[in-house]
Amino acid sequence: MSQATNKIGLRRQLATCALLSGVAALIIFCFHQPPYTASLLAGLPLHIQVVVGLGIGCAYWASTQIGYRFAAKSNTTKSTVESYSRLDLSGRNPIWISLAAGFGEELLFRGALQPLTGIWLTSAIFVIAHTRAYRFNGFNKRVLMQACAVFGASMAFGLIAMYVGLVAAMITHAALDIVGLYVIKAEIRKLQPQS
Repeated sequence: MSQATNKIGLRRQLATCALLSGVAALIIFCFHQPPYTASLLAGLPLHIQVVVGLGIGCAYWASTQIGYRFAAKSNTTKSTVESYSRLDLSGRNPIWISLAAGFGEELLFRGALQPLTGIWLTSAIFVIAHTRAYRFNGFNKRVLMQACAVFGASMAFGLIAMYVGLVAAMITHAALDIVGLYVIKAEIRKLQPQS
């Protein structure tokens, strides 16, 4: 079996997005009050939500360009690269994977769960949902640092959803994932032997 066939493909990522969106829709229809669309689109005007989401994404890109230089050799960074190198990051897959995660995860965690469980519990559930992706398979410094980072990101997405709107949280999440996956893609290229 070749290494390419071992990769987690785009279809699986899109299927996960569809599953998360379906679960979110079920929770919303069962436990939220109508009108559903209006509550999901609440917040600042849509164009401002887009600008905020893209602005935060650009700020994250800039901080990543600086911060990654200092953290590239850390065990946490190496573990994150290793975890996400299981994805098929060929072509434009990082963009599609990120858009799917931004939409599906934010619809479920911020759109469906956060109004019911609050920002803290939702963020804890978000960390648990990412246990397999980040390989939280024990309790050590790396796991603690990554879990805290995922929890912090979830809290940030939750605050953005509360004070700006769900669309802004979706765009922010997707933008951060796009930046992260392209950094990982570049790091994987550096590690591959040149032929």
